Amino acid sequence: MEPLGPGEPAQVGRYRLLAAVGEGAMGRVLLGVAPDGRLAAVKQVHRHFAHDPGFRERFRREVDVSRLVSGAYTAAVMDADAHAPTPWLASVFVAGPSLQEAVDATGPLPPSAVRHLAAGLASALAGIHRAGLVHRDLKPANVLLTDDGPRVIDFGIARAAEGGTDLTHTGVILGSPAFMSPEQADGRPLTPASDVFSLGALLVLAATGRSAFAGASAPQSLYNVVHTHPDLRGLPPEVRALAEPCLAKDLARRPTPARLLELLGPLPPVQHPWPPAVHALVARHQAEVAAVVKKPPKPRRRGLRVALAAAAAVVVVGGTITAITLTSGDDGATAAPASTPAPAPVATTSAPNPDPLGPDKLRGVDLCQVLPSVPGVGTLTPKIDVHLFECTYETKQGQWLDLAVGGPVTADGTPSGDLEGLPLAIDEKNGGCTASVAVVGRPDTTIAVEAEGSAAKFAKPCDAAKAGLAETIKRLRAGNASPPAARGSLAPVDPCALVSPAAAQPIVGPVTKVEPRGLHACEWQVDGRVSLSLERGTRPFQSKDAYYDSAGTVDLGGVTAYFTTKRFPGQVSCDLTWAHRQLDEDSAENVVIGYSAAGGSRTPEEVCRHVRDFAKAARTGLPKP
Repeated sequence: MEPLGPGEPAQVGRYRLLAAVGEGAMGRVLLGVAPDGRLAAVKQVHRHFAHDPGFRERFRREVDVSRLVSGAYTAAVMDADAHAPTPWLASVFVAGPSLQEAVDATGPLPPSAVRHLAAGLASALAGIHRAGLVHRDLKPANVLLTDDGPRVIDFGIARAAEGGTDLTHTGVILGSPAFMSPEQADGRPLTPASDVFSLGALLVLAATGRSAFAGASAPQSLYNVVHTHPDLRGLPPEVRALAEPCLAKDLARRPTPARLLELLGPLPPVQHPWPPAVHALVARHQAEVAAVVKKPPKPRRRGLRVALAAAAAVVVVGGTITAITLTSGDDGATAAPASTPAPAPVATTSAPNPDPLGPDKLRGVDLCQVLPSVPGVGTLTPKIDVHLFECTYETKQGQWLDLAVGGPVTADGTPSGDLEGLPLAIDEKNGGCTASVAVVGRPDTTIAVEAEGSAAKFAKPCDAAKAGLAETIKRLRAGNASPPAARGSLAPVDPCALVSPAAAQPIVGPVTKVEPRGLHACEWQVDGRVSLSLERGTRPFQSKDAYYDSAGTVDLGGVTAYFTTKRFPGQVSCDLTWAHRQLDEDSAENVVIGYSAAGGSRTPEEVCRHVRDFAKAARTGLPKP
């Protein structure tokens, strides 16, 4: 474990952070302590995921479903916040090596230990599949070994990263090639049988120390998974009898987790399922955690570069990434019984805020017109203009400055004095730096400038970020930062003002709370959650993703809207999207409405009918395109 980095917050949600555990493709893992003293693995997703509003919705929904997973062989989800500046989730902390680390350090496991591993993995998958999830990334790093058996972690996260994120646009494969199923490698729809294939590949690794499909490169491994027979040489007969049927190319021939448990039969009770060397490795992990809890490492000083651990011994449980969670526990409201008076409607709007740094003035600003130049940085050219809330500029030297105002992502940071009379926060990480101030009247939302560390780097990124933010504030206050919004644009619209609680109640029931999410999205808490986002992006189309239970189109008074539905245990969701104003052949300003309704008795058709009626109410307040 490593000390927290410079500028990193000491707390996420209600979790006090002690140390950094590791970093992967999805995010960073931190060791945290809950108020009741329990240790938690807190995972903060990377910022490029958080830039995608669709990711946040999928993340929210899938984390909520992941909360339904329980059992002796999974790390339970404790908490999550999809709307935090950097979305995060916390799961039960597991102190122990990953399967990969254990095999690398101590060698292949004996057949008896592999059988215990198989039983634990099959039991974990049974619980995950029972909740309606597919793990999608069951690999050696996502299986941790403890003194009493394995723990499966990160179920659900991989799905949330799919969809319209930058990852899928750059050709990055979501998953681990040597442990993918053939259908995943081919980009076909996934089912629980896909996880069973990965389980079989894990058993081969555990028993032999090598992958059944490993090639000289990731593409070669993928080719082997799809086209070649697994390499089962040296596999003990009792392990081969379990692994081989799991690795069938035809998913219909693979056993279910329940069938695997039947094939295993009753295992003899043991206090120590692993070889002594593995238990010694577990003890070292536990001792390291105990030492950190007793005396957390001091945060690193700015400028001190320390590499994060390559492999994390702790992991969190997550969600897949294409649909967002419903309310659960205390997070959601319960529909009032018929005999109970409906709560008084809550106000959704207030008097317009005339401050040039307030939400009403900021919504209509063309962010790519704000920064033609920055003192000390030079002339800037707008390069990326994808979202209503963000524009990325490039310097003549190829460096990038990212301006974000009131988007779903706001910068974490450490209080760092004042800038132009406003409290300043600085967040320095990954070679870059973000400077931010709060939107006037909205302390949860920021105006932020990031000097990115991914392009040609600034010599002093925090100086560049602060200079960019200072210039932004000056130009916004001057009122000449940009021309008026285009006719019919969604940019100036307050989404929370589109449907009042009184108008929403006949459609979705009593509204207990209305919350803005950034400047361009809003949530109505009812017997679940209704969300409305105003976005700029790809023109909507009918989904063919097998993940959804149904997909199609509906007519909204002459406008075609596209819907998807998904049923979860005790919850049903429907999402509806339509293009409000076309920008070019491929992109548009879109309206996205989602209703995650509590109660397993509702039909998707009923929930979608409520969404359609809500959409019709919202359209009356939209500008004419």
